[in-house]
Amino acid sequence: MNATISAASVLGHPAAPNPIIDDQAIVRLNAEYRTLAFEERLRRLYRDFPADKILLTSSFAATSAYFLHIVSRIRPEQRVHFIDTGYHFEETLKYRDHLVERLGLQVSDVRAEDWQHQFTVEEQTWKRDPDFCCSVNKVEPLETIKGQYQVWVSSLMRWQSEHRAGLDIFEIRRGIIKFNPMIDVSREERDRYIAEHDIPFHPLVAQGYSSIGCKHCTVAGEGRSGRWLGKPKTECGLHL
Repeated sequence: MNATISAASVLGHPAAPNPIIDDQAIVRLNAEYRTLAFEERLRRLYRDFPADKILLTSSFAATSAYFLHIVSRIRPEQRVHFIDTGYHFEETLKYRDHLVERLGLQVSDVRAEDWQHQFTVEEQTWKRDPDFCCSVNKVEPLETIKGQYQVWVSSLMRWQSEHRAGLDIFEIRRGIIKFNPMIDVSREERDRYIAEHDIPFHPLVAQGYSSIGCKHCTVAGEGRSGRWLGKPKTECGLHL
């Protein structure tokens, strides 16, 4: 296989409005990026794809600072999209504000329309139908902007859940190229980087929260065991 595969050779011209996305292209991109370390994968992405077609999201949850610290060093002008569900812990919002100031991040909030969110408040949909609640407050708001981009960058890692253990670096997700550059980063590597760069964890981590979502559905727990307590649900739906 050619060692210098580019996005242009895989997808046609990457700046085209609708580059060709198929399974073969994803296989070739994975083969090329698999040999690279996490940081180099990000650097390569900005060489292979137009910067204005790259969508980056962060939950500003348990250890998002690791991902965001590296992004801020590689491309400080990259806009970070934060999905504001209206149900975040106050600690999450303060953590977001702290990282924005410390890392110089440019952040845009993505949220449901007011009437849609208010419906979930009045009906307490997180109790009777958490899938629907996540769809209204997380999945659909992101869907409304995804069409503007070619590549969606996330910070998923395989050790976080059974579902994520089966993910690759590149995938096709509902019409967009999903890029998981740190999918094979170990928990130990992440923690070592955070310690070496003196980056703060989310304040709830010290209280036993390993995974942090909305306040109504999240309790302290190892891994994602504290998410949607008492429900079989382990993913909000964004990454399915």
